[in-house]
Amino acid sequence: MPKLLYSPASPYSAKVRMSAALAGIALDEEIVDAVSNPASLINANPLGKIPTLVMEDGTGVYDSRVITQHLNRLSGNKIFPKNPAKRLEAERLEALADGICDSLLAIIYERRMRPEDKVHQPWTDRQWDKATRGLDFLNANPPKLPKSINAGHLAVRAMIGYLDLRFAGKWEKGRSKLKRWAAKFDDKWPEISAKIPKA
Repeated sequence: MPKLLYSPASPYSAKVRMSAALAGIALDEEIVDAVSNPASLINANPLGKIPTLVMEDGTGVYDSRVITQHLNRLSGNKIFPKNPAKRLEAERLEALADGICDSLLAIIYERRMRPEDKVHQPWTDRQWDKATRGLDFLNANPPKLPKSINAGHLAVRAMIGYLDLRFAGKWEKGRSKLKRWAAKFDDKWPEISAKIPKA
């Protein structure tokens, strides 16, 4: 069985775990601390980043978007629509949610890895501006939740879970549509939303 090396707090890991659940693909899941460069991770992914999917022959598959595409092929298109226009829409939504997470993580690492007097506030402000522009766009255009959801929806839910984990009280104001969207997602797919980022 393929093994997923992941962190419970990672929005990218959450997206992959949610994708596997949506597709009905069983994965052996192992929590790893990427900062400590464990051999299991480095041997599968020289970048030492999570999530990494380790195939039965030891081959590593990374990053999260490559893993979701791989799981989609294995499942016969259960994660992305077959229709080209709808697939592009799903891929754009996934890229937007992942891009917001990229900016959020840049803020976290800037604060976590530097002494307080070395944190470059203009850099964190720029990242927050990117994230909030993306959130405002999603709040104004919340994705529809059809009977068949896709990787784009999963990426958005994972992103909101990460916001709730690391930026609670800082992102919600003026974005009630996005909060309601997440609640509706959780009501309809509780077994999938159970995999959102957690501390």
